[in-house]
Amino acid sequence: MQSFVGASERPTLTPYQGSKRVFGFFRCECGKTWQSGNSWANQYQQCKSCTEKVYPYEQRALEKPNPDDKVDKDKPHLQHLCGKCKTLGRLCTKRFY
Repeated sequence: MQSFVGASERPTLTPYQGSKRVFGFFRCECGKTWQSGNSWANQYQQCKSCTEKVYPYEQRALEKPNPDDKVDKDKPHLQHLCGKCKTLGRLCTKRFY
């Protein structure tokens, strides 16, 4: 008899387990840290410094930015470092750069 891994038995690699995009906080073993508004459940981002796959240690719901926040809307999403983009074979956000 074959057994199948159900959705509830899949590995949990991130704090958030929903289906929407969230804000993630990343910390690589090489010491580099970053934050991203393109964070997903059980998806990594590769470190720009060492290319290690890093999963977020904290994730929060996306919120509209505070006017005092420094947000660079022109900063491109680095698809070649994004696990979700690689899984989808395309940009993981609805925004196109």
